[in-house]
Amino acid sequence: MSVRFQESETLQNLMRSFAGESQARNRYTFAAELCRKQHLHVLEAVFTFTANQEKEHAEIFYNHMKALAGETVRIDGGYPVDLTNDVVQLLRRAQHNEYEEFDPVYASFANTAREEGFPEVAASYQQIAKIEETHGNRFGQLANLLEAGKLFVSDASCAWMCLNCGHILEGLQAPKLCPVCSHDQGFFIRLEMAPYGGGILKRP
Repeated sequence: MSVRFQESETLQNLMRSFAGESQARNRYTFAAELCRKQHLHVLEAVFTFTANQEKEHAEIFYNHMKALAGETVRIDGGYPVDLTNDVVQLLRRAQHNEYEEFDPVYASFANTAREEGFPEVAASYQQIAKIEETHGNRFGQLANLLEAGKLFVSDASCAWMCLNCGHILEGLQAPKLCPVCSHDQGFFIRLEMAPYGGGILKRP
């Protein structure tokens, strides 16, 4: 069926998604600040990295509404209040929210957009849903490591990267201080989890 955009459920869903992604960006920014105060700088970096991606998602959904420029779109919706000083809880709640966006929320929004005759919007929902699943996986993996006391400790020797200066070393745990820049252990991440980190120990 074909539905006028101004009268569509898709328009409502786009505004809900814009609001949700915007709020997620702020929640992750707040979480990053908490991690910084607790000297969990690697988690600060992950929350900030994800917040920036949520900003991009919000902009994609916002741009789909350009036909309504200058008008007001009224919606109803529910959004989480994830206030806690427990970083594990923040990671778990972020994991839950990302998985919920992946499915059922964005999956159903994609179906609605397709049924109403907006294939480009449906494609955006399908593509962004997969990204949200990746976000959930990452938050979950970090929560598991933090809960197990293994965020900076490994059962087997592995490579670690300092996110401040880029120094890489191998061992069972990240050093208490980086031997290059003297930043504390909280800046270290397993190389396999570092941005652009995969395989860089080998010369091309």
